Amino acid sequence: MLRTTAAIVAGKTARAAARVRGGGSAMPGLVAERIDPRLLAHALSSVTDGIVVVTGTNGKTTTTKMLAAILRAHGKRVFSNPTGSNFTRGVISAMLGDLPLNGRLEADVAVLELDEWHALQFAKVVTPTHALLLNVARDQLDRFAEIDMTAKLLGTLAATTSTGVVRNRDDSFVARLDDSQFRPGVTTRWFGIDPAVAADLPPLHEADARFEDEVAPPEASPDDGMLHPWDAAEFSIRFGDNEIGPLVLRQRGLAAMINATAATTTARLILGDAFRREAAEEALRAVTPPFGRGEVIDAGGFPLELVLVKNPAGFTVALGTYHAEPVTTMVAINDDYADGQDVSWLYDVSFESLRDNGVALTSGVRAYDMALRLDYDDVPVAGVEPDLDRALDRFIDEHAAEPRRIFCTYTAMMRLRRLLAARYGLAGFGEEPA
Repeated sequence: MLRTTAAIVAGKTARAAARVRGGGSAMPGLVAERIDPRLLAHALSSVTDGIVVVTGTNGKTTTTKMLAAILRAHGKRVFSNPTGSNFTRGVISAMLGDLPLNGRLEADVAVLELDEWHALQFAKVVTPTHALLLNVARDQLDRFAEIDMTAKLLGTLAATTSTGVVRNRDDSFVARLDDSQFRPGVTTRWFGIDPAVAADLPPLHEADARFEDEVAPPEASPDDGMLHPWDAAEFSIRFGDNEIGPLVLRQRGLAAMINATAATTTARLILGDAFRREAAEEALRAVTPPFGRGEVIDAGGFPLELVLVKNPAGFTVALGTYHAEPVTTMVAINDDYADGQDVSWLYDVSFESLRDNGVALTSGVRAYDMALRLDYDDVPVAGVEPDLDRALDRFIDEHAAEPRRIFCTYTAMMRLRRLLAARYGLAGFGEEPA
């Protein structure tokens, strides 16, 4: 107990110092974890209604926020890690603000976003009751070595889960996981796009040439969530004869719709008979886009939208969402560790939809690489500025009276969002808007 208390005090002190500096979201958790390696298990031991791990390559932050909102709308006290720091130390950092000195978290449900590797490290300390497996994409392979390793990590996590696993029926890697390795009695639920409309939509996941045989998706049961997009903004989620929606989210795009489907399917599994359609709909309609992910900022009276892109499937879906809307576009590509250092994936994206309006500016460490890639697709580029600070100033000043959109990789998004927060008085990293 003394070690736990000491860890919490040290973590809270580090958290206060980090907030003064305006960053360091994971460092307080690292400090606390070094003092008490069992702090996470101790804190979550009082959570009675479920410990949910949300993992996969894309959509973790958005899906986690949606799932937490639905559960809160049903009266649950929910702990989550809203900053998107998806390591175990990031989870501890998120706890420290509300964690009492006895070290026991006051929550009914924990909904935790964790990357594929850290999800397993978490499961070594705390057994998840539920796992939500979103997808596997060729993203950050310099971290996980190969795409099969990422899939294996998800399978291992599912095998540790005690109560329920929710899986993406449209992702070949997730669909192929061997459920015979799951614990006896674990319930499986599926989410995905209704096959009747899937052929008319851009691919959400990357095809893999090694899979010559088609995976027969499981027959949808009344407990599985099927997405029905009606247009670029409106959609429904069907569970057999029951329908959630029609809905319009504050975050546009097909990816957001599929994230909402995943979150709703998981909430139904957790809540059982207590699930209420009206509460879920109200929660989803109210969810604001997570920090920098489809977030629309009022920049001097005209909208500026940040769109996070990390791999071919995600960029393709983003471009398909907006088609050739008449907005001024900037593309910011970094190759830092958190982005994935191999950006050859840009050559698997078609940028033809940007031809008519062109791109005003490319920026980031790989600004020139991005400009070259656009040139191959005959997309005119008006300027190249690798420095993100100067590029943002230029983009805003030269296109002040226009709607603007920036496609950006993770670290570029983080830098741009902080610059925009300082310039326009926005909520900072991990904070909710006032």
